[in-house]
Formats: sequence, C-alpha cells, structure tokens
Amino acid sequence: MIRWLVATAFLGCLAFPAAGASLDAAAINNAEFRSKPPADDKIDPVVVKVQVLLDRAQFSPGEIDGKLGENAQKALRAFAEAKGLTSDKALTPEVWTMLAATSKHPAITEYTIAKSDVRGPFLEKLPAKMEDMKGLKALGYTSPREAIAEKFHVSEGLLVALNPGKKFDQAGEIIFVTNVLNKQTKLTIGRIEVDKSRQTVKAFDPSGALIAFFPATVGSEEKPSPSGNLKVTSVDANPNYRYNPDYKFKGVKSKKAFTIKPGPNNPVGSYWIGLSSEGYGIHGTPNPSKVSKSESHGCVRLTNWDVGLLGSNIKKGTPVVFVDESQGG
Repeated sequence: MIRWLVATAFLGCLAFPAAGASLDAAAINNAEFRSKPPADDKIDPVVVKVQVLLDRAQFSPGEIDGKLGENAQKALRAFAEAKGLTSDKALTPEVWTMLAATSKHPAITEYTIAKSDVRGPFLEKLPAKMEDMKGLKALGYTSPREAIAEKFHVSEGLLVALNPGKKFDQAGEIIFVTNVLNKQTKLTIGRIEVDKSRQTVKAFDPSGALIAFFPATVGSEEKPSPSGNLKVTSVDANPNYRYNPDYKFKGVKSKKAFTIKPGPNNPVGSYWIGLSSEGYGIHGTPNPSKVSKSESHGCVRLTNWDVGLLGSNIKKGTPVVFVDESQGG
C-alpha cells in the first residue's frame, strides 16, 4: 500500500522488512504471549496476531505490518484503557489474555483473488504533484497488490511476506491474508475526541464508554488543527478533493482552484467527514503507512478503512472535541 516512484509528504517508497520468527499462517494463528518483547524492526507472528485482534475489536493499529511500532502500542494502550487495565508496557499478559478473548477466529486465513481485485483500472503511476492529479479520471489503486493489501488492512510488505512468490494479479489464485472480517460494524457514537499531541482519535458511546480508537495524523506546526469543540457537518464516501489556492500548501503552485476526482489515492482518500470549522475534516489517505508519522495540512488523517468505519457510523451533529492532551491512549 506504499506507492512507487513518488516522494511527497503523503506518499513514500516501498520497503519490505525482514521477518523475525517463522512467518506462516500456522505460526501466526498459534502464536502465544511471550515475556521477551518482540523486535521493533522485524515482522513478528505474535504482533501480527495482536494487530488483527485489535483491528477486529475496533482499536485500530493502523496498517497491519507485524511490527510493534508506535501505532500498535497506541492501540494496545487504548484497548487497555477501555478494559480498565493500566501498565507501563503496551503488551502485558493481562492485555494479551483480554485481547485474545475478543475473538476465536484465526488471524490469518486463505483468500481467493477475485476478478474484481484485478479488474482495475489501475494507475500506471500516481503523480507526485496535486496539479498533475486533476486531469485523471479517477485516483484508483496502482496495482492489484495495493488494492488487496488495503482491502485486508495490511501493509504490502506483510502481504508479500505471507505469500512468497505470489504476484497477486491472477483471479483464482489462493493467498493468505489477515482475517479482519470485512463486515459492517455498527457503532453508536456519542462524541469524538481528537488528541492533537498524541495523534489519536477516540470514539465514545453516549454513556461515555470508549468504543473505538484510531491512530491519526493531526495537523502540523505550519498548519495546525483547530482547537475546542466542533461538530460533524457532512459525511461523504468517495469524495472529490477541491483545492483552494487560499490554502497555500507547500509544493502546490496553482493560483486557481481545481478538483481531483475520487479514489483511494485521492489526497483525502476514500472518505470525508466535514467539520464545523471551514475547510477542516477527518479523512482518509493514499499512504496508510504514514498515518501518525507525518504531517497534515490541518485536517485529521486516518487510514481509508478506519475513516470508512468512522464515517459509516457517525451522524451529522456529532460533537468532535480537539484536545492537546488526554488521560489515556
């Protein structure tokens, strides 16, 4: 899900990390907690399982990459907070036990590549500049592999590691994927909290219980996100992106407004949740690996699947509170 030949703030280069312990479906599905912490630079079967379980529980680790990085640790702490657990460590025996109890389905499962996965149309290359995107008919995926990886919330690196030798471009091919159970989840959301310093988004039900968590990219020093109490004013799937020259984004030289067509590689991804401060919203991204690790132009950026979950369950008028610090997560 990381782009080829592009070098902008929201697009990166492709790199497949090495796996640590034996990496196959059985190793991941049978993984158990161990006292020795996983290496943070290698794919680990335990971490893959943890990330899948977190994703299913609506405590998103962002892109499932098999490494116990910043976003996975944020999600683990938010899950522990929701369950009334506290610890200096993100992954503890208590958190593991409670997380494992949330689902008995295998973390890795077989999937038969469908015709729709390889049909396209695919972009030959995603333009580096916004101005060069405005003439495209759609901002689709660049390859079947990217499409399949995003479908299962997994990095292209982990997808490749799970399927050595596979090319992902043949319908009928059987591959291993993360079992994130792509079904419609129903959440009753009372309010959203955006933590600007921790780079997180939390969803609470009307009683105040934490029911979902997402790592996020929240503003930048140049263009900070708003503060205080806002509310949701619009919810749009597959949005157009409209650039206003008054935004004065770095790298965009156009003095005229222009529109970029919808698609998962649109600058705001596949979903837009408009907020009551003009020009600001919660939206997706063409580069999920950079969520919480880069900067935005003031908006709140989530992975496409996370903002899709949030957008399909949120209503106009829902309070969205921006804070600089929070008690957890």
